[in-house]
Amino acid sequence: MVSNILSFAYVFLAGLAVEWLSHARLVKYSSDGYNVKAGLLQTLMYGIRIGLAYFVMLQVMSFNTGILLTAIAGYSVGFSVFGSRIFKRSKIVPDDLDDSPDLPPLNC
Repeated sequence: MVSNILSFAYVFLAGLAVEWLSHARLVKYSSDGYNVKAGLLQTLMYGIRIGLAYFVMLQVMSFNTGILLTAIAGYSVGFSVFGSRIFKRSKIVPDDLDDSPDLPPLNC
């Protein structure tokens, strides 16, 4: 029972973290044009995001309906908090280039 609850918590938090990394803007670019540090940080963030996404995928492949629903809930809550405009002020132009995340969208 306790292990199931921990599994649900891990999967939910992993889905939430994947969405946070997908929409985060943590990288500060250098004004002198040398962005090696920014590129390495982006690469690290991408690796963590993909690793977490594979972790969730492997958990879902256990065919446990509770894990599947928890993964969907984690991704959905993560998107509603970090990706949707629920908690953001609306802008006149929604596709503002300055508001783009550091990482490209996660595609299946």
